[in-house]
Amino acid sequence: MLKKKIFKLDEVAIFDEAIIHKRGEIWQFQMWLEKEGKYARESLKTRNQSTAIDKAKNRFHEIMADQIAGKTYFSKTTKQGVEEYLKQRAIDVEAKLIVKGRYTTIKTHLEHWLDFIHRDTKLKELNRVDCENYYQSRTKIKNGISISQTTVENEQSTINAMISWLYKRKETYIDAFDFKPLPRIDKGDAANRRDTFTNDEIRDIKKKLEEIVNIGKKSDFDDGDLKKVIVAYYFLIAIITGMRKGELVQLRWGDVEFVEKEVKGQANNSRSLVRVKVRGETSKVRKTRIFYIEDLEYFDELFKLQYSHYKKESKDRGDVETFGNTLVFNAGSGAAPTPRVIGLHFEKLLELAGIENTDSRDLAPSYSFRHYFITNMINKGFNPTQVSDACGTSVTQIAQTYYHALEDKLIENALPGFHYKDGMLIPK
Repeated sequence: MLKKKIFKLDEVAIFDEAIIHKRGEIWQFQMWLEKEGKYARESLKTRNQSTAIDKAKNRFHEIMADQIAGKTYFSKTTKQGVEEYLKQRAIDVEAKLIVKGRYTTIKTHLEHWLDFIHRDTKLKELNRVDCENYYQSRTKIKNGISISQTTVENEQSTINAMISWLYKRKETYIDAFDFKPLPRIDKGDAANRRDTFTNDEIRDIKKKLEEIVNIGKKSDFDDGDLKKVIVAYYFLIAIITGMRKGELVQLRWGDVEFVEKEVKGQANNSRSLVRVKVRGETSKVRKTRIFYIEDLEYFDELFKLQYSHYKKESKDRGDVETFGNTLVFNAGSGAAPTPRVIGLHFEKLLELAGIENTDSRDLAPSYSFRHYFITNMINKGFNPTQVSDACGTSVTQIAQTYYHALEDKLIENALPGFHYKDGMLIPK
């Protein structure tokens, strides 16, 4: 029933439950929504009273049909929906259900979606087909930057996770978007090979990185070069551990232990190891793992550099924090280098090392070094379970993603007198 009972001269009742009235020269529609306790107000965009009445009657029937179907008139915008979802994911970070890096990724994904769908679009106006061209839009080259299919797939997964969350809270009428099926990516063969490095490329990269870290050993070492040296150690340790980006930047000295193991039958001889604990809250799979690697002096050198810098800073600031709580890759401000800084140094490193065809390869810091580490483990004869334990990746994922390396190794095992590379048998 219409809440308004007394009408002005320029007001016309619609079915005794709504009215139209003039604002300036344009007719407006107004209807009281009992369930929502608010007025629905819309411009009819006409100066003609007869046309306004016809439009108002049609709009009245549409709103009443929605009300009977359980739909509400008022809706949050997509921007507001994203804000509400991110608040919940921030709580998940505090509860250690997701890591901070994952939250940042989710936020970035949803920013791209808002650019596509528009920030003032009402959530309850969304249809399942509204994002069917999302892939086409996102993969257009903008400012010389191309977006990979894998990136878009990850974004679509994040978007639908949010839509499902909003649907359960009755903020949308859909529980997911129907994205167009994307071409299948063969992640285990040629594409995967392009994502990583060859042994020769790693040799050249390590040579350049070792030149950079040698700067930190000089007596006239300038703290202005600290960040460059720390990032170089970041890359070197990524190469020898295969750790993920989030695991590396959150690694603390308390997670690292230097171990000496004596060699049986050899007096005064031992091997140096590093015991690394990846805490569950920093791991993508939310599971703590521990692994050992032979110390190639990178951890030891970085420890000495960081501890020396720490003592100086602690004296200056009166800092009482124990060194074990500091980040391994602390770049001088108490924080690890940002992804942007790491990315810029990575691009420069590829140039210095003379890495070819970078435009046609999906090379990325940490990611590509991790691929190399896992492939190298397989080529050395480690089975998928051993690789899984060291890298925190499921056996199934190892077998699916690196099947080309596993197959190559199986062929070499069957023909011990040969190496198998690029489909060819090479006599040893």
